[in-house]
Amino acid sequence: MTDGWDSEEIAWSPEPTNGAQDITLDDDQLLAALRRAIGARRAVPPEYVQAAKDAFAWHDIDAELAQLTYDSVHSPDLAAQMRAEDASIRALTFTSPRVTIELEVTGDALLGQVVPTQVATIEIQSQAGVGAVVSSDEIGCFSISPVPRGTFRLRCLANGGIDVRTGWVTLLSESGSAQ
Repeated sequence: MTDGWDSEEIAWSPEPTNGAQDITLDDDQLLAALRRAIGARRAVPPEYVQAAKDAFAWHDIDAELAQLTYDSVHSPDLAAQMRAEDASIRALTFTSPRVTIELEVTGDALLGQVVPTQVATIEIQSQAGVGAVVSSDEIGCFSISPVPRGTFRLRCLANGGIDVRTGWVTLLSESGSAQ
């Protein structure tokens, strides 16, 4: 496999200048090298290009990521919860260093609490952008109705510069069936 550089095309001096190799290219060699670089860019699979753009587009790098630390779907006592009449369909906990977001999925709503308890603004974000915005009460409780369809995440904004985002999660498919 070649790296695209032909050693005969580039004249270089073995004597480093200021810690770097001195590479001398004439205009034709430089244009040929640029053509190869542009051609190599086109060889990158489109899904890699999109992943790189998505990673670069994360402009709120200061926002903390709350990791999923509990999901009742993976809990051994799920069968007991499913038999209880008023039990939640699903419970999730997202944890970051400063905030924990606890969620319960009921038949028609997503009930949540921000811990430690505080008033916060909760944004429901789909891959298309920001959807609904709700506020938690003084004890951190909030309700999102109806349950978001498709893939979404929550963004929690609170006093003290708290800006936390959950990971992406899918509770209901686009058609409304549970995941």
